[in-house]
Amino acid sequence: MSKLKVFLIFIVLPLVSFTGLHKYYVSVTEMEYVKKEKSVQIISRIFVDDFEAVLRERFDEGLTLMTDNEGDEIDYYIGKYLSDKLIVVINDYPKDFNFIGKEYEDDITLCYLEIQNIEEISSIKVENKLLYELYPDQKNIVRFKINGINKSILLVKENDKGLLNF
Repeated sequence: MSKLKVFLIFIVLPLVSFTGLHKYYVSVTEMEYVKKEKSVQIISRIFVDDFEAVLRERFDEGLTLMTDNEGDEIDYYIGKYLSDKLIVVINDYPKDFNFIGKEYEDDITLCYLEIQNIEEISSIKVENKLLYELYPDQKNIVRFKINGINKSILLVKENDKGLLNF
């Protein structure tokens, strides 16, 4: 048997056949400071099935996302969940955000949030605990675009806070 066949059979085939068995859990939250509007605009991207599972566990077992007849209670649950799990501190002051709404893009829920009345940002601290209660290996990426500077942090259950100074 040729070396290439041996390589394919013993190395590549097992890797390819087992990659579908493990699911990855990740969310991406983008925070952009828009100085002229004095606001921090936030978009959180969360897989629909994972988000639905955590909202069912926490609020309503019959809840279903991505349906034509979603009621106002789903937006309420999403806003409540995000405000409990996503904490933002700007210049050493905790800030509340407004849940603007959500939309779906393929298998992703895009949640739109905004923090208003922000004159300037010298530091921002983020605590992101999205989905940890159901998925301990969840990873939450937070991307920042503040004062013309782009930075990213990776948060995990054991280290769910990040602080950036500008």
